Amino acid sequence: MITFPFSTNTLVRDIVNELPKTSDVFKKFRIDFCCGGNISLSEAIAANGINEEAIMEELRVVFEKYSAAETDLEVWTKSDSTTIIDHVINHYHRTSEEELSLLSPYVTKVSRVHGDSHPELLKVHELYYEFKKELLEHMAKEEAVVFPLIKQLADGTVENREEAINMIVELEKEHDHAGEILRQIRSVTSDYTLPLDACGTYRLVYKRLEDLEGLTFMHVHLENNILFPRYF
Repeated sequence: MITFPFSTNTLVRDIVNELPKTSDVFKKFRIDFCCGGNISLSEAIAANGINEEAIMEELRVVFEKYSAAETDLEVWTKSDSTTIIDHVINHYHRTSEEELSLLSPYVTKVSRVHGDSHPELLKVHELYYEFKKELLEHMAKEEAVVFPLIKQLADGTVENREEAINMIVELEKEHDHAGEILRQIRSVTSDYTLPLDACGTYRLVYKRLEDLEGLTFMHVHLENNILFPRYF
């Protein structure tokens, strides 16, 4: 039997790096494993008022179920930077662009139709479009400017290392802000809790917003905790 490898002293990001499926546990307990993952599990437990025994038990269950499997992010920890960048662009950027385009009219419709009786939807609409604008600009900058610099860092051809590092730090700050917007959406929607009178479109919007949150957090985790630290 494989020994459970994590303790309350383990960094949150290291737990997710080792076993990505634990991200579902951290999401459930509202622990930020991407932008805020550089703290110990004990610090995260204290900061969020979580029952230590409960979260450790859920982590053990996930470990026992999934530890034997070769998972997506475990592969990326062993991959070169160019391979990771190509994966980020093809899997996360293209998917996010498509979903932001498809989801937008539904967010607008729900806020227009139900905003009077559910004013939180007006705030969701505002936050969503702020998030959409920032994420699209962020991904475009990554592809046009920063990712090419990271590839140059990787092969030793970068002309100004300090400038490249500063741009990576700027991306991390943008990740932090995107994460904060998503946390605000989750708060405004009371963890995506649907009202009794929610119609089909209302339900669709909440489900897809929550899925978009998960996609974004995994996107940020791959960059913040696997790709970027190679160059600091």
